[in-house]
Amino acid sequence: MDMEVDEEGHAAAAAGVDFVERLGPDASAAVFAVLRDPADLARAAAVSRSWRTLVMAVHLSKMQCLRLFPEVSWFTRVEQSATSASSSNNGVNEEDAESTATAWENHKREQRVYMRLAHALLSPHTRKGCIAACIGASSTDNFPEEGIQNTLVPGDHMDDMESYWSSGGQEDPGAPESLVYKLCSDLCIIDEIRIQPFRAYQQPGHPIYSARYVRVRFGCPKSPLRPEDLVSEENEGQLTADDNYIWMYTSSEFPMLQKNVLQSFKLPRPALCIGGVVKVEFLGRIQKQVYDDLYYICPCPSVGSSAATRIGGSSLQGWYSPQVLSRA
Repeated sequence: MDMEVDEEGHAAAAAGVDFVERLGPDASAAVFAVLRDPADLARAAAVSRSWRTLVMAVHLSKMQCLRLFPEVSWFTRVEQSATSASSSNNGVNEEDAESTATAWENHKREQRVYMRLAHALLSPHTRKGCIAACIGASSTDNFPEEGIQNTLVPGDHMDDMESYWSSGGQEDPGAPESLVYKLCSDLCIIDEIRIQPFRAYQQPGHPIYSARYVRVRFGCPKSPLRPEDLVSEENEGQLTADDNYIWMYTSSEFPMLQKNVLQSFKLPRPALCIGGVVKVEFLGRIQKQVYDDLYYICPCPSVGSSAATRIGGSSLQGWYSPQVLSRA
């Protein structure tokens, strides 16, 4: 295709004038913002000093992460370990490396961390369940026989014995229940919740104790979880109240079927769980127990996700206590 270029343009091209310098920062930033792949942005930042300066100055790597997962906005600062800072200090004099308090050093640090974060979030991951431990249930009918720890077993039977969690009985069919879990990582990408309502074969009519709706919340504890905070055979778990957590994501309500089958509830988009805690809420009761005429809920949930990779040398911190990304 023929293209007309004025004399000034020919001279600029011959002289190797950088288009970033000609367009200015605002127009150039709009051009770079079109790049969706972190690898493309990293290549662009390596072209020249002016391109790298622009990428860092307008926080393009952070913008990429926010576009992928809005939950990234909860991060409030970036920290980098001394070992990582020294290993990535090629071409920077010692005085600059030690001046971590300057705004420009913060820009460079942020660029490195968010570039690695975007790459980790987009890298292929093996899908797997990510529940690691039980924190507690809003109520339990008989602990530990019908405790939340039974939901870690796939299905509703183990060794030919029924395995399920049962809420306490309620006269009000609108009384909610919830289960709180610790995930396998402080940073997880979650895209679905799977739940199988329990069928009580030992009761007349084989009733199914499902809920009307299910909803999930992702967040972090306000204080680091201790081993004694988790559910065990002797400990029913105490940290179930919302004032123990900061919830950064809340899904819509998904209707449940009153069927004894594994039901999948897909989130509208994959969500980034920051802090490693998920709360599964059950809203509305359907089934009464014939023996006491009270409503119960008995589900077996699992959380489907891809656990995000740890990013060596750097950490992102937000409104929670644990470090989210740190050197293993």
